[in-house]
This record gives sequence, structure tokens and C-alpha cells, in this order.
Amino acid sequence: MNPSISHTHPLRGLIILLICFSGFAQASEQDGLFAGSAQLSAPQLTTAILRRNADITAMQAAWQAAQARIEQAGAFDDPMLAYQLAPQTLGQDSMDTGHKLMLSQRLPWAGKRKLRTAVARHEADASREGIARARLRLSEAARHTFADWYFVYAALRINRINQSLLLEFQHIAETNYAAGRNTKQDVLRAEVEATLLEHRHIVLQRQRREVQSRINTLLQRLPDAYLPPPAALPQPVDLPNIAQLRTRALQNHPALRALQARLLAGQRRLALSKRDFYPDITLNAAYNSLWNQEEKRLTLGAAINIPLGDKRKAASDESRARLLRLDAQQKTTVAEILDTLQRAYEQVQESRHVLRLYTDRLLPLAEENLAAARSDYESGRGGFLDLISAEKNRIQTQLQQEQARADYHRRLATLERTMGGPLNPQDNLSGSPAQ
Repeated sequence: MNPSISHTHPLRGLIILLICFSGFAQASEQDGLFAGSAQLSAPQLTTAILRRNADITAMQAAWQAAQARIEQAGAFDDPMLAYQLAPQTLGQDSMDTGHKLMLSQRLPWAGKRKLRTAVARHEADASREGIARARLRLSEAARHTFADWYFVYAALRINRINQSLLLEFQHIAETNYAAGRNTKQDVLRAEVEATLLEHRHIVLQRQRREVQSRINTLLQRLPDAYLPPPAALPQPVDLPNIAQLRTRALQNHPALRALQARLLAGQRRLALSKRDFYPDITLNAAYNSLWNQEEKRLTLGAAINIPLGDKRKAASDESRARLLRLDAQQKTTVAEILDTLQRAYEQVQESRHVLRLYTDRLLPLAEENLAAARSDYESGRGGFLDLISAEKNRIQTQLQQEQARADYHRRLATLERTMGGPLNPQDNLSGSPAQ
């Protein structure tokens, strides 16, 4: 091995990686994504991910390749041109050079080309539904990460508000301590709680950066590329009844549409295997100068292949078995989709009720409890521990309310992925590519 080559190749590879990374970093910084956006909404993020993610591009390329196979499947075989020469006639003065020229064309039995075209078309349809499934998964992932983005910002906002409120409580405790109305323990407890909220802020900032990295990965950007703060999540909506969602799932889910396309392809493939028992015809035209009589030199003819039954019967049996497997797979997929849909529906309804419980009852009670504890402490009727406990309860209730809101939208995204599209068909971000 040449030592100079063994040392040069790793260095060259490192330089190439650095150049690629530098170009990627520059492109990520200058891509202008979300430029001028004060806030980032869930539909905006979902649209951007669907446009930029490389998985969609790869699957679209696979679909285009499947589309290109349709014309190939129904095309005739190339015509064959054959030439033969009688070498011993070369250079002979007593005779002309002997040669033979033949042109032939193979013609499949009637219906074979049409069936081959149908098989390729249905396979392309199944490939197209793969794009729709990928879009559904990416849409769900985008909305899940946006819910995380919303929640971490909501938690930071709640933490900042409560840090300010605790400073007020700390000031009140110091004032009462200076006036001799309480002990130094209240002041120390206030400092401890303030320190804990400061630690919570550091943890939340780390979580924010982690969510930012996940979103930018879906966007094919650098992990720390800028993202605007999240817009508010929409209010919960009433769901259609489960029977309507089942009907839409069975009609629209790309997994079922892909299986249906493969079933149709399997049926055409089975019909084609039966047509293969019939011979193909090869037409030919030949000119043979070896014949002495001019009238015999030009010939027209035809040939057929003789289909042997054993291998064609085996091919037909294989097509029939594959069709049975697809039929069973379709029934299993229907059952799985309906089961997942039912569970997703119940989870969305649960999240909706939980969010309403926090909004209408638990949070107002926590606010009222904190107000009462503060009034009692300021008047000397209550202790500082009661005030801190009421404040902690309110913080926890606020966080649980925002967690319930984020959970509702995560579960709604899963429900829509399971049913094959959004509740509102006009918001369809997961449809098949235009033809």
C-alpha cells in the first residue's frame, strides 16, 4: 500500500465533510424560512416540513419511476434484425457473395400487453399511496413537536410569572420579619422557592433547545437554527361521531388504498398468468441471396413459442397465492385501523374533557385558593407555608392545564393520521400528489 495514499484519503474525506457541513450551515442560516414571522403556527410548521423533508422527495422519485414503468410494460419487444454471410463466397468471380437478411417482430397474444400495463399502473397507484402515508406520518410528527414547542414556551411563561409573584411574597416576608410579625424561616423558605424556580427555568431552557433540535431535524436544518415562538393552539372542536370517522377511514386511508391497488394488480397478474398458456407469434421477413432463383430469395413467415405447462402452472399458482395473501392482509389492516381509530377517538374525547375540567374548575379554584392564602398571610391569620403551598398548587394546575391542551392536539393529530386525513378535508396536507 502506498503510505501517501493511506494518509491522504482520510484527510481528503475530512475536508469534504467540513466543506459539506459549512455549505449546509450557510444554507440553513440563509434559507429565509419563517423570516418575518413573529410566531410559528402548527399549519405553517406542517407545511414547511412536508415541503422540505427528504423522505417525501425520495418517495416521489420512487412513484415517478413506477409511473415510467407503465409505458414500458405495454410496449412491444424490440424488432430483431439478423444477418448471415456465406464466407466462402467472398471474392469468388464465379458467384455472387452469399448473404441472408431477416427482420422479425414478436407479437404477444391478444390481451397480454393490456394486462401488463394494468399491473404496472396499479403498482404505481400503490406507490403513490406510499407518499400519502409518509405525508400523514410527517404531519403527525410535525404537530406533535409543535405541541411540545407550545408547551415548553407555556411552561417558561408560567415560570416567569411565578418568579415575579414569588419575589412579591419574598418582599412581604422580609417586611413582616423586619416588623417582627414572623420568623426568619419564612424569608429563607421564600429564597429556597425562588431558587427552585430559577432551576426550573434552566431545565425548561434545555428542554426548549431539545424541541428546537427535533423540529429543525424534520426541517432538514441545523439543530440550533432559529424558530419563532409558537402561536396559540386552537380551541378544541366537537368531533363527528365515530361511525362517520370509520367510514372516512375506510374510504380515505392510504394504507387501504394501497392494498386495494395491489389487489387489483394481483388480479391482473393472475389473469396474465393464464394468458401465458397461449403462445406469442413472431412474424418475420427474410431475403436469402443463396437461392439461385430470384423468386425464392424473399420469404415471409411466422413462428410461435410452445408454452410448457409446468412452469406456467407454477406461475399461476404463485399469483393466486399472492392474491390470497393480499386479501388476508387487507382484512387485517382494516381491523387494525378501526381498532386504532377507536382508541384514538376515545383519547381525544378524554383530553377534551380533561382540558375543560382544568379550564372551568380546577384553575379558578387554584387562583381563588392562592388569593385567600395571600390575604390571610398579609393579615396575619395564615402562615407563609400555606401561601407557598397555594402558589405551588396554582403553578402545578397551570402546567397541567397547558399539558392537557398540548396532549389534546397531539392526540388529535394521531386521530387524523389514523383516519387518513384531517377532520376538515379542506386542510388536507396528506393527500396524494397531483397527477
